[in-house]
Amino acid sequence: MTETSALFTDFYSLTMAQGYWKRNNNERAVFEMFFRHQPFNGGYSIFAGLQTLLEKLSDLSFTDDDIAWLKTLGVFEDAFTDYLKTFRFNGSLWAIDEGTVIFPNEPLIRVEGTLIECQIIEGLLLNVINFQSLIATKTCRIWLASGKSKVMEFGLRRAQGPDGAISASRAAFIGGASGTSNTLAGKIFGIPVMGTMAHSWIMSFDNEEDAFDNYAALYPERAIFLIDTYDTLKSGIHNAIKTGKKMAQMGRNFGVRLDSGDIQYLSTEARRLLDNAGLKDAYITVSNDLDEHIIETLVKEGAPVDSWGVGTKMVTGANAASFTGVYKISARTEGGKTIPVMKFSDNPEKTTNPCVKQVWRIKDKNGSAIADVIGIEGEDAPEEGSRHCFWHPSADYRHFYHVIENKPCALLKKRIDNGSLTGDFLPLAAIKERALTDLESFDSTYKRLLNPHIYKISFTEKLRSLKLELIQKHLGSKQN
Repeated sequence: MTETSALFTDFYSLTMAQGYWKRNNNERAVFEMFFRHQPFNGGYSIFAGLQTLLEKLSDLSFTDDDIAWLKTLGVFEDAFTDYLKTFRFNGSLWAIDEGTVIFPNEPLIRVEGTLIECQIIEGLLLNVINFQSLIATKTCRIWLASGKSKVMEFGLRRAQGPDGAISASRAAFIGGASGTSNTLAGKIFGIPVMGTMAHSWIMSFDNEEDAFDNYAALYPERAIFLIDTYDTLKSGIHNAIKTGKKMAQMGRNFGVRLDSGDIQYLSTEARRLLDNAGLKDAYITVSNDLDEHIIETLVKEGAPVDSWGVGTKMVTGANAASFTGVYKISARTEGGKTIPVMKFSDNPEKTTNPCVKQVWRIKDKNGSAIADVIGIEGEDAPEEGSRHCFWHPSADYRHFYHVIENKPCALLKKRIDNGSLTGDFLPLAAIKERALTDLESFDSTYKRLLNPHIYKISFTEKLRSLKLELIQKHLGSKQN
C-alpha cells in the first residue's frame, strides 16, 4: 500500500484544524456522511468505495515534504505544523456494508473522533465514496437494463485520469460489470480482464480475412473479430464467417463485435448471416457509446446481442456529473457530555438531522425491503411482531404504521476502532455478490429507469421528537 498524504483535503479543513488547535477546542465530535438525491433520477444507489477509504485512512499522514510545503504558505504556525507531523486518524468509524443498496438522507458513514481528525478526513472520505458510489450505481443500471447479461467495462481511455480509471474499474465491477479492459485494475483487484481488438490491428494487414486468421491463430480461445472497419455487412461479417468456419472445423468458437452504425439492424443481420453459415454458437458483442437507455431499448427490440462493452458513459457517470454525498457534524461533546447539533438553512433540504444515529432496514416476512428507519444510537430497534409508527424525515405530519414481520437489520457497523481496523476485507467478488443479492430484495418498481417508486426513509418517534425540540429551540431563539 502506498502512503496516503493527509494533504488530500480541502484547505479550509486545515485552517479550521489550526483554529481548533489554537483555541484548545479539540473535543470529540460525531460527523456523518449521507447523500441528498439519487443520481440519474433513479430509485436506488449502490454504496461503494468503503474498502478503499479504510485502507487510505489506516495509512493517512503528513510527510516531511508535506510539512515543509505547508510552512511556505505563511498561514500555519510552526507549533501547529509540528503537531501535524504526528497526525494519524485515531478515531472510530461506522459504515454500512460496501455493496449495500442505499437511499438519500440516511447515514452511510459515521465518524467519531476529535474535531481536528474528523475535519481533516472530510475531503478524502467524500472523494472516494462519492465517485465509486456514482460509478457502481451507473453500472448497476446498465447491467439491469441489459437483462443481467454480460457487461464489460471499457472506459480506461475516457476516465477522469489514472486514479479515476482505476477507481471506476473497481466500482463498475461491484455494480455488475463482468470484467474490465483496464489491465492494471485487473492486477490490483483481481477483476477479469477482457478485450477484443482495435481497428488498427485489421488495418495493419492487407485484408480483413488475414487479420482475423492471424488473430485466431494467436488467441483461439478468445477470438472476437471487429467487423466494422470497412463495411460491416458487405465485408466484415463475411470475412469473420470465413475465419469462423476454419475455427469451427478445429472445434473452436468465436465472436464478432460491432462498434458503429445501427446496432439493432446490424446485429440482427449479422446474427442471420452467422446462423445461415451454420455458426449458431458464434456470439455478438456490441459497443459504441452505450448507456442504460440505449441498451434497454435494444433489449426490448430483441437485438441479438450476447455481451455489451460500455466505456465513457459508465466510468464518467455521463448525465450525472457527481454523487451528492455530504459530510456534516451531528453531535459534539462539551465537558464529557454529548450534545446533538443540527444545521438550519434557508434551503429546507439542507437542514441536517441531529445526534448520533443508527439505521435499520425493515423487511417483510418474504425478505422484501419495506423501509429504512433512522433512530438514535442506543435506542431499541423496532421489535419483531410489534406495530410501529414511522415518521417522514422532514419532521412534518407524514407518517405510516407498519407491523414488523422480520427482525430489523442494523446497517451501521464499526469498521475502525480508535484508529485500528476491526476486521479483514472481503474479496471484491464477494462485495459484488452482496450488491447484486441485496438488489434482489427490492421490488422492481424501485429499479425501473423511468419514474421509479420512492423508497421510504423514516424516523423513529424518539428521533423525530428530538429534531422537533431543536427546531422549536432555534425558532424561540430567533424570536428573542
